[in-house]
Parts: sequence; C-alpha cells; structure tokens
Amino acid sequence: MEEEVEKAVFVYLRKKGFRLTEIALQEEQTRLSSDASSLSRSESDAAKYYDGYGKLRSWAYNSLDSYRHELLRVLYPVFIHCFMDLVAQGHMQEARTFFQTFREDHEMMHLRDLQKLEGILSPSHLEEMELARLWRQNKVKIRLCQYSYELLVQYLHKTQSLAMLGVINEHINFEVYPGQPASMSDDSEAVSLIGTSQDLAREINQKELHWGLLEDSVEERMEKTLSESDKTEVDGNKEADTEDNNKKKTDGNKHSTAVNNKKKKDKVVGATGKTIRSESSMVSVPPRVKPELTLPQFPPEVEQSILEDLRNRVQLNSLALPSVSFYTFLNTHNGLNCSTISHDGSLVAGGFSDSSVKIWDMAKIGQPGRASNPQGENGSMQGMHSLASDEAKRPYSLLQGHSGPVYSVSFSPFADFLLSSSSDNTIRLWSTRLNANLVSYKGHNFPVWDAQFSPMGHYFATASHDRTARLWSVERIQPLRVMAGHLSDVDCVQWHPNCNYIATGSSDKTVRLWDVQTGNCARLFIGHRSMVLSLAISPDGRFMASGDEDGTIMLWDLSTGRSVSPIIGHSSCVWTLAFSCEGTLLASGSADCMVKLWDITSSMKALKTDDSKSGPASRLRLLKALPTKSTPVYTLRFSRRNLLFAAGALSAGS
Repeated sequence: MEEEVEKAVFVYLRKKGFRLTEIALQEEQTRLSSDASSLSRSESDAAKYYDGYGKLRSWAYNSLDSYRHELLRVLYPVFIHCFMDLVAQGHMQEARTFFQTFREDHEMMHLRDLQKLEGILSPSHLEEMELARLWRQNKVKIRLCQYSYELLVQYLHKTQSLAMLGVINEHINFEVYPGQPASMSDDSEAVSLIGTSQDLAREINQKELHWGLLEDSVEERMEKTLSESDKTEVDGNKEADTEDNNKKKTDGNKHSTAVNNKKKKDKVVGATGKTIRSESSMVSVPPRVKPELTLPQFPPEVEQSILEDLRNRVQLNSLALPSVSFYTFLNTHNGLNCSTISHDGSLVAGGFSDSSVKIWDMAKIGQPGRASNPQGENGSMQGMHSLASDEAKRPYSLLQGHSGPVYSVSFSPFADFLLSSSSDNTIRLWSTRLNANLVSYKGHNFPVWDAQFSPMGHYFATASHDRTARLWSVERIQPLRVMAGHLSDVDCVQWHPNCNYIATGSSDKTVRLWDVQTGNCARLFIGHRSMVLSLAISPDGRFMASGDEDGTIMLWDLSTGRSVSPIIGHSSCVWTLAFSCEGTLLASGSADCMVKLWDITSSMKALKTDDSKSGPASRLRLLKALPTKSTPVYTLRFSRRNLLFAAGALSAGS
C-alpha cells in the first residue's frame, strides 16, 4: 500500500514538472532506509560487546586453577574498554546495562575507580574525566606466562570474537615470560598502564639508596657499651668457674660435682637468652651511612637514659609478644582528630576539632587538680585569676593558639616539645614544660594533615593538602626543603631512622621516599588502591610498611622499591603502624577497633637470604588480634623497652 502511494506521488510530481521536489524526496527515502539499517547494525555491535565479554569471562573463570589467576588479569582492562567503547559509540543504555551486569567481578580490587567511571553519562565525559582519558590514551601492559598467553590466543582464534579481538589488539600489550605462572600476590604489579606512574616508578627506583643506619649513632654506641659490659660479666663468670672447678677437683666431692653440673645447666639457660638477642640483631647488619643533615648531640643524661632503656629492653618474637598499654579518650564527642604518645608513655596529647591541643601527664592522672597555664597567640595572662578555679580542675594542660581543627600532634624524642598542625595552614611548636606556644611556622598554602619530629629532634617534616611535603628546622620559620611530586593530598609523613630520607603517603595512592639533601624523590611505591594514611619504617631502615583507607597493609623493600607482602590487614582504615625495636613485629591499628600484631621475620629473612629472587616473599603472618570494645585506634608506639602503647577515642554512643 505504501509503495503504491509513493509511486502515485512520484507520477504526480513528474506530471507537474516538480523535478527538484522529486529528487529531494528520493534522497530522503534513501536516508531513512540507511538509518534503519545502521540502527539495526549498531544494536548488533552493542550486543557483540556484551556476548563477547560474557564468553571471555566464563572461559577465564572455568580455566585450569594453575593459570586462572593470570587469565583473570585480562578481564578488568577488557571490561573498562568495552564499557567506554559503548559510551563513545552513543549506546548509553547498553553501556549502563553492561557496566551494572559485570561490575561485581571487579568491586573488591577496583571499587573506587568503578565509582568514578559510573559517573560517565555521555561521550563528552570520556574527555572530561581524567581517569577515562588515562585509560583511553595509554595501553595496558599485562604479564602472563608463556602457556597462559598461548591459551588466550587459542581461545580468541577459536571463538572469532571480533569485538574482543579489537579491544585486546588496540588497548593491551602482553609481557610474556617463560616458566610457571607467578604468584597471586604479584598481581598488583602484573597489570599496569604504559607510560604512566609504573614506568616512572621503575626509573626512579633504579637510583642508589643509602638505607643503612647512621655512623656512630647513639644506639650503636650504647650497644657497644652493653656488649662490653656483657663480655666483662662473662669473663668474670669464667674466672669464678675456673676457681670452683679447681676446688672441686681437690675435694673430689660427688655432691659438689652434681651442684656444679646444675650450675652449668643454669648458665646455659642464661646464655641462651643472650644468644637469642645476638642472633636477632645479627640476622642482617645494616650498613652505616653518614648524615646529610647537621644533627644535634644528645646530652649525657639523655644518653644514660637510652642506655638504661636498652639494658631493660624486652626481646620480642612470634612467641614473646609485647605487653600493650591502651589509653582511651572519653567524652570527646567525636572532637578528637589525632593523638600521640611520648617515647616512655608518660605523656599523651590530643588534637581537637575546636582548635585546641591537650596534654595529659600519666603520673598525675587521678591526683588532685593543678593549675595549667594556657597560652594564646601572644601568651597573654589576662583573666588568669578568674579562670584559676576552672583550670585547677582540669586533668590536662590546655594549649590554645590554632584557629582551625588540629589534625596531627607529635612529641620530640624526649617529649620536651610538641608539634601540632592544623587546617589554619600552620604548624606550632609548644613547650611541654612551660605549656606555651614557642613558634608558629607558616609556609603551606592549605591545611597541614601531618607533622612529625625527626628521630634526633631539631628537624621535622610536614604533609599538606597543597600536595607537598616540607622539611623544617625548629630554628627557622621557613621550610628548608619543599618536596613536590604527589598528584593529590600528602596525607602522612614518616622519617627514616638515619634522618636522610622522608617517606610520604598520599591520596594519589602512592608512597614516595625523598632525599632530604636534594629534595628529590628517591623511591616511588605503587600498589595501594586507596589513599595511604599511615607509614612506619623498620629500625634497621630497610623495610617500610604502609596502610591505606581500605584496610590494606603493604610491606616494601626500600633497597629495591618492590612490594614484599601485601595483605588485607583490616576491614577499615589503617590509621597507625609501628615496628618493634628489633623490627621483628609490626603492629597495626585501625578504625575497625582492632590492634593486630604481625610476624614479619619470615618475610625479611626471605629477602635478606636471597636478594636475587624476583617474586615476593610469603605473606605476613597474623600473630594476634587485640579487639577493643568500640575504640578506633588512632596511635601506636613501641617504647625503647618494647612496650606497645596505643591510644584512641571511645566512639560516640558507646
């Protein structure tokens, strides 16, 4: 019927001489028929992505166990590019269906990226979103063993899935290596974008790094003093034994011989304890390096205090776990942002949302109130008499001066000073003896998230929302170094034990190690999938632990820049990490209200005994989990005697 009407219309147009109208009508008919055919073809193309990916997914999940984890690496890049190709071609409804159908496979490892990509609602968003541009402008490199690669090629040729072949050929490069498949724990390094931070990390991590301890350090001198005193004690015991033996030979008394045997047995038991200490310290002797900063000297009384602590240090291992002292802040009404503990646990400080800093002296908790001396910006004493009665009731010293929430506090090595950083862009130095503000340091342009004293005092490092970390001296109001390179907020900062390097963790999911002399990046660590919130470096200076927002803890070898042992340590943010004094244990504290103790000796020994191994060591072994009732863990710290201190604020409503 429609064809007859069309013919009648054309006959009429020719009869009346409307030649141009006839041509226009013919062109419109041709265009409509072409659009109809292209629409059906485009619907078919969209279905090819859905079917092709679904079949590839089923094949990968049903492959042999030995090769499955390698073949599954291919799925996420293919999933992302199938989705973005559908969006680019204008199939928005099909793209949404595809995304929602298969996203669950990748949520555990890539949840944050998926949440960003979910916001793509039109082809223009592909150009506007940084993450989408990164994926579309760079190829993905995937490491597969030879046999896994051959299995994938055979599957693609057998199925002739043109959509999957196109995506893989255009967007993926394979790095094929001989031998058996790599360990599953190496998956974080097996998939990377070419030309991005992975390549930059490989370039940076080839630099030489002097990770050892300082020459003629206080600890080294103290250890020598201890070893000499132990040697003197052993020599004295030998002389006493010689005299006893001579006497027993003369007497020839069997009973005395039995007593002598018992003494020898007791001596062996006593010597075993010393042997354990010497073996734990001799697993790997760290190299000695020269300081790049002019470091202060400790006064004699301080060195004597350190010596006393070393003499009384408890040796920890997987069988001898530390005692834990937990300080709980009550009635903070969610106002506590941060806390810190002095080296001996005698002082605890907290930074609050009302811009105040408070210090508690543990020796005076529970005693009658004393008057504190709160200081303002200019140290004004006005109104002190009228406030005296209120201050006498306070169990803490109140430090006021910041004009915004306080986000970090840090004691100096001997707790005579306290650093605090705030959203007011400043860092303040306080005297814990005078309870007064000494200096206000201004240099950052945005809130300062973290500030940490160096192990020797005098210097400190800061991390800020302005994407920089800065090195300061307490004597100067301007920074000595500005360390720039992170792509987002620098959230945490930590000093290397030799004071020659500073580690930073960032919201860009990376950790960097900076040379304090040059301000250049000496190491770049990639592997976290969310912002890095906590850092700790082992006492020998070779290993570093980092914790992120998702609860993952990663252990890094500073000498090579490689990940040693990534684990899902907690179910929520890892806010604090701490190594024991000999470096055999790692403690982690989290928002999930847990303190966990990890045995890292096995991982360290694996690297120390065979540095040539390219694969990562075995995963960290959980020794003990210590739950609190409802107190998120803000701070962890090992004392020099190996007592573990922890602090946190009781959750509101608990």
